[in-house]
Amino acid sequence: MLQPYSPSAEPLTRMADGTVKQISPFTGTEVWTVPGRGNRPISHPAAEVHELTQAERTRACTFCPAHYTETPPEKSRVVASPGGGFERIDALPASELFDTVAEFRRIPNLFEILSYDYWHANHGYEVPDAARERMEAYLADPAGAAHVARVARAKLRASGRSPEAWESMDADARREYLAAFFAGGHDVIVARRHFTDDAVDSSALAGSGTLTPAEHRAYVRLSVQAAHDLYQANRWVRYVAVFQNWLRPAGASFDHLHKQLVAIDERGVSSELELQRVRANPNLYNEMGVDYAAYRGLLVASNEHAVAFAGFGHRYPTLEVYSTSATCEPWLMSRDEVDAVSDLLHALHAATGADVPSNEEWHHKPLDVDQPMPWHITLKWRVSTLAGFEGGTKIYLNTIDPWTLRDRVVARLEDLRADRLIAPMAVGEECPTTPNRLLYNPVLGR
Repeated sequence: MLQPYSPSAEPLTRMADGTVKQISPFTGTEVWTVPGRGNRPISHPAAEVHELTQAERTRACTFCPAHYTETPPEKSRVVASPGGGFERIDALPASELFDTVAEFRRIPNLFEILSYDYWHANHGYEVPDAARERMEAYLADPAGAAHVARVARAKLRASGRSPEAWESMDADARREYLAAFFAGGHDVIVARRHFTDDAVDSSALAGSGTLTPAEHRAYVRLSVQAAHDLYQANRWVRYVAVFQNWLRPAGASFDHLHKQLVAIDERGVSSELELQRVRANPNLYNEMGVDYAAYRGLLVASNEHAVAFAGFGHRYPTLEVYSTSATCEPWLMSRDEVDAVSDLLHALHAATGADVPSNEEWHHKPLDVDQPMPWHITLKWRVSTLAGFEGGTKIYLNTIDPWTLRDRVVARLEDLRADRLIAPMAVGEECPTTPNRLLYNPVLGR
């Protein structure tokens, strides 16, 4: 029997008065941009600005370089090499923490979203052999034993327990308490700088866009490697959420650049919603993502292995970066493919500015999904607050429409490129509009 034709809703509709109605082709989220509401300032400058002291450059917060021993033992760090590149050092003993300067550190989150106890109680997860060996080696070093004791007492205090409880624990109890420091599933990737190197006052925070393109590549590569490690360490992990909250209005606890990686035992709502639509149309990310953006004049930047555009159907003004690789998992991609995504993402951060609160969210194919899904990253500007209208109607007011966002970012990218502050790339109208640039869909390679 012939089924009636039922087209999906148009992602972008401009009304006669200028109102732009958006519907996400991936989640169904409905968003309106009403004329006049986008005139409000989007930056959040520091409320209190003071001249920087020399000590503040390395001691402004717990994530700063002078405070290596105030965080749990690091799993790895990236340091600058003499040749101008970067190298990774894994499982550094406590006695060597200050022998090198870490450009980026991978450390356990002191307060995990899903704790080690969660995995142990619900799935029978035990400390893997490699993590146990690293823990024993770290504790065998007197400096390491003193380090973990200090952090354990701080965690006990923050959890409402007496720090003296650590002294009453026997050796087995202490190792059980420390398991999260060595075998947990919630990591943080911390950058070196709290303030930019040329900062004269406390307003000059160091964000993703203030890194050099090479530094940002090292930052992204370490995050990709960490995500892969979390999958390998725990067979019950079904998805690793990777995200970056920048500034307190976007949910950051510290105004210090860092990403978070959280292993979870579900695919996540976003992945499930996308999967339903991708199963119905395996080429969805091309047709209703990059291709649609190209048709509507929303492309922002592109290079050999990635493309960026002003997104639609998001609660906040959103920029999106898609890998064009045929490989879905970023840890299986070539270095050039990962670096291409990093370069566009870095450029978008630089164009956004370090004074704009933002959420960076990574999306990749869950391990147990057979349907190809491309690696892509969204950069959301947290420039508005959800309120009663959104809660009551589930229609979200986004203050900047996609075309305004595109024009704003393209103009800034052109200036940044001219000043050689971002990697080489095509910008705006220079971007290729060839259909089906995303090669994740295996049919396209036939």
